[in-house]
Amino acid sequence: MQQYSAGKMPDGQEVAGFLLTNALGMQARLIEYGATLTHLLVPDRSGKLVDVVLGFSSLKGYLGDQPYIGATVGRFANRIANARFLIDNQEVRVTNNEGPHILHGGKVGFDKKVWKGELKATALGSAVRFTCESADGEEGFPGNLQVAVTYTLTFDGAIAIQYEVSTDAPTVVNLTNHSYFNLHGRGPVTGQMLQMFASQFTPGRADGIPTGEILEVDGPFDFRSPKAIGRDLTDAALQNRKGYDHNFVVDGEPGTLRPAAKAWSLQSGILMDTLTTAPCMQLYTGNWLNQSGEKRGGIVEEYQAFCLETQFAPDSPNQPAFDSPVIRPGKPFQSETRYAFSVMD
Repeated sequence: MQQYSAGKMPDGQEVAGFLLTNALGMQARLIEYGATLTHLLVPDRSGKLVDVVLGFSSLKGYLGDQPYIGATVGRFANRIANARFLIDNQEVRVTNNEGPHILHGGKVGFDKKVWKGELKATALGSAVRFTCESADGEEGFPGNLQVAVTYTLTFDGAIAIQYEVSTDAPTVVNLTNHSYFNLHGRGPVTGQMLQMFASQFTPGRADGIPTGEILEVDGPFDFRSPKAIGRDLTDAALQNRKGYDHNFVVDGEPGTLRPAAKAWSLQSGILMDTLTTAPCMQLYTGNWLNQSGEKRGGIVEEYQAFCLETQFAPDSPNQPAFDSPVIRPGKPFQSETRYAFSVMD
């Protein structure tokens, strides 16, 4: 474990970075800005370390125009329609930042906060615990929040992410990590394989807002058997979002840590198992990526990374059929997601 300077904010505030390692050779780097995972190095089948997440080589890249790369997203990940919802029959209006809707917490979400990080030695492995406060009324959301996100690089090869939130007033919370994965480092991910343990999904409109239905997966939305990520990208059902940008309902009981997805690269031999306690997971295939300044150089283009964002369903505060993201005083929110890495035979 090591702490270092990741740079300074424009106002001069120091931002710390943290390096975690394990005996398998894995390395994870995280910074206080956005409680962001910047590097995740994993051995491939030849023993060579591959950085499987997009990121930037300096703080400056994260401060620029970029799509939440590696960040902790909140207060509410994904979208809330028309930037409004009801809690206890009281209307709440929040900051719209994607047309009339709110996306990933508003104009200044958790991804733009400087959190306080602290290294920890745990029974599972070395860890960084990030904490922040979110004031009542921030981006329009009610309640003063105390938030903690702990990243642990486990002895057995996982990056485990634990979320804890308490509030002094009824509010909604939906936290996720927005890492962009590429299991052979760079290049198209369309040939990488994906299986999802999700028998249902929530179809959406062209603007990403769900219709409110929960449907059985079929056609391009059926990943119950493994298939290449790009196999159905040109299907007509995906064209209103240019590919996958859809919410899937994870099989099993929400609140229990259970398999959500399995992805692997035949090129590198790296296998990633995703487990979560969250009710849902968003598959995003980087449909609008056109990112310069990435740490390996060049431009990262569309379909060169994918996200598996564990979450409550988009617009769940307005959708009675979906699991509720409402939390209340005295009943803290807790969630866990693990991305576990191994090498295929």
